[in-house]
Amino acid sequence: MADHLANFEIASLTATQAATEIARGALSAEEYTRACLDRIAAVEPTVQAFAHLDPEHALAQARALDERKAAGEPLGPLHGVPVAIKDIIDTSDYPTECGSAVLSGRRPFKDATVVARLRSAGAVIIGKTVTTEFAYFHPGKTHNPHDPGRTPGGSSSGSAAAVAAGMVPLAIGSQTNGSIIRPAAFCGVFAAKPTHGLVSRAGVLTLSRALDHVGPYARSVEDIALILSVIAGYDPQDPDTRPVATADFPKTAAEKWPLTPRLAFVRTPIWDKADATTRAAFEGLAERLGAACITIDLPDRFAGAWEAQRVIMAADIAHNLGAVVDKGGEAISKRLRDLVEDGRKVSASQYLRALEQGRALRAAFDDLFNECNAIVTPATRGVAPKGLDSTGDPAFCSLWTLTGLPSLNLPLLSGDDDMPLGVQLVGPVGDDARLLRTANWLVGTVGGKPSRRRAKS
Repeated sequence: MADHLANFEIASLTATQAATEIARGALSAEEYTRACLDRIAAVEPTVQAFAHLDPEHALAQARALDERKAAGEPLGPLHGVPVAIKDIIDTSDYPTECGSAVLSGRRPFKDATVVARLRSAGAVIIGKTVTTEFAYFHPGKTHNPHDPGRTPGGSSSGSAAAVAAGMVPLAIGSQTNGSIIRPAAFCGVFAAKPTHGLVSRAGVLTLSRALDHVGPYARSVEDIALILSVIAGYDPQDPDTRPVATADFPKTAAEKWPLTPRLAFVRTPIWDKADATTRAAFEGLAERLGAACITIDLPDRFAGAWEAQRVIMAADIAHNLGAVVDKGGEAISKRLRDLVEDGRKVSASQYLRALEQGRALRAAFDDLFNECNAIVTPATRGVAPKGLDSTGDPAFCSLWTLTGLPSLNLPLLSGDDDMPLGVQLVGPVGDDARLLRTANWLVGTVGGKPSRRRAKS
């Protein structure tokens, strides 16, 4: 295969395609990794997705994987597939600096659980991607691949941009408010914020135990299912994971629905924050889906979700990062210093009420999911904003983070200036595999309309 495909074409393979070709001997791990590195070399000067990149180390990993295959060793499901890792996730062979000068040169001694599982599955850890400072709002250096004058979103800026720019087929990010889904929507890629507790956060910077999620970026729903089959599951180092069997994500995602799934187009209490183009696009999507989609306006009881999420996040970040922020002084952004100051003002009763509100709203969705298989709602208020001083508004993700429901970004629509506009698909707690099946149905029914532009080499 490598003989008759240019490196650009090789680098454009999905993870599933590449793993299949490597397993059957038509492509080597080194060839695929080298093609991805060539793509990185071509577009990284514009996109700036990587915080740490060591091409020779990546190639050495790939050669070692080829040697294992030649020796007849069993192959993992991601054998030879490069994966980029957000720079708040510990890696034993790359620095983990959390987007902050105060942690410059920090070298963890061991991999985070999610990284260890990727390595065990045969992945090539190709590098560390840019995060906003401590995964909050202060932006890093990354540009949106579709328009370098716009934000890629945050805090998983580099992970989303690296996949969108064709540098890697897979990347890992994290979300405490909107940090997986928002960048995916702005950059026009597939992404998953799994059910809270499905993917271990051991070895990942802790912002909020109640809100932190780890999830993947990919080029297809099929690839999301593939990587979730590797990284999901119980980990005794993360008390919020559960000692139960995980679903067969690839098998379930590929299954056909016996009947047409029923979707709910949900307008949340912040629907008016969506710009006119977004509102029109989603109303048009609901109309196009016809009888398969009902429209629901969430009642007033949900209006407090955004304040509850803010209270929990501020208090937990003050607790978990307060000492680092105090010691960092002026090396810490004013945005983060202000958040810690705000979080220290949260009383115990406020915090407990916010947690209880999150639990109550999570339970309230049970009734809605008796009426539908999944929720369709905007991922963002609009397309990626112009400028790099902000990473955009996470408000359209906050409710789903607070409640821990699984959500996906599907790059199915375009908004202003032909920029990507993400469709957020939300499912019941623990139903991630069937949510992927619904996503496949929706992609097949609607078809994608991704932006035609991407960073040029």
